[in-house]
Amino acid sequence: MTEVLVTGGSGYIGSWCTLALLSAGHSVRTTVRDLAREPQVRAMLRSGGTDPGGRLRVVRADLRSDEGWRAAAAGCDAVLHVASPTLTRVPRNDDEMVRPAIDGTLRVLRAAGEAGVRRVVMTSAIGAIAYGHPPRDTPFTERDWTDVDAGIAPYQKSKTLAERAAWDFVAGEGRGLELATVNPTAVLGPVLGPDYSPSLGGIARMLDGSMPRLLKFATGFVDVRDVASLHLLAMTEPAAAGERFIATAGHSLWQRDVAAALRERLGDRAAKVPTREMPLWVARGLARVNPQMGSLRMLLGRNLDATSAKAERLLGWKARPIEDTIVETAESLLALARKGS
Repeated sequence: MTEVLVTGGSGYIGSWCTLALLSAGHSVRTTVRDLAREPQVRAMLRSGGTDPGGRLRVVRADLRSDEGWRAAAAGCDAVLHVASPTLTRVPRNDDEMVRPAIDGTLRVLRAAGEAGVRRVVMTSAIGAIAYGHPPRDTPFTERDWTDVDAGIAPYQKSKTLAERAAWDFVAGEGRGLELATVNPTAVLGPVLGPDYSPSLGGIARMLDGSMPRLLKFATGFVDVRDVASLHLLAMTEPAAAGERFIATAGHSLWQRDVAAALRERLGDRAAKVPTREMPLWVARGLARVNPQMGSLRMLLGRNLDATSAKAERLLGWKARPIEDTIVETAESLLALARKGS
């Protein structure tokens, strides 16, 4: 049994990583920006089937401040750095997302190094791999890096530069600290509470009818539980040190494929799921004037396929069928909506 620090324990991926660690017999220390969220964190874990009791400690630390990180990391054997700064509005400029992501990552790594932590696993994203490239017919791999000079959205830019900063730090100042990164595609899966990933928001909008037309783009998808299991493998397997791992289930899906899976498996419960695609010229025009669609501008008409062959080969990781995950996601969201009504 080891003690593991999980940053961002109230988040969607962070809570599932915490569940996986507890199930594997580890003790967990997790960070939140506000200790008032501790009851919510524990409630989410209970909804996932685990009452952590004394094996979970919730501590206060904010990626935007140095305060609390040294104490958070002290005595831990490993760190899963899952947290990433978020904004509730469209950023005024790139630095509003980029600078906190870089600075927060470096705070965590410095604290881990000072505490003698063996390995840090950082949650990066496919956004650090697959954006800003010309169209291609081959899947993206861990050898690829997003081109931050290609006019990409601030979120993808922040994930790319934060991961670059992490690798540079470990190479120059790591003092033996090991790093591995997990780069998920769009993350789906059961919800543990009202906080969940933007990818689930797309499923929710399909179900409630607030998405009148499907957009034409394809990306990979992966179950949050499989993302968590990959974090644990990256934390424990010797072969993971110094490596990046894409987390995706099979090949990419077009948004119309996701909608078709919902209609096929959910029947009447998917009655509001759209059936028609928005013409590309209309979607591109909206993306130029609608800030909420602006982040999708570079996806429109594109297929961002990626492969998890490396994680499968080196770590023995295997993702569950994504069609099953899509349906479980929808059923979980429908149950949450009933509960809130």
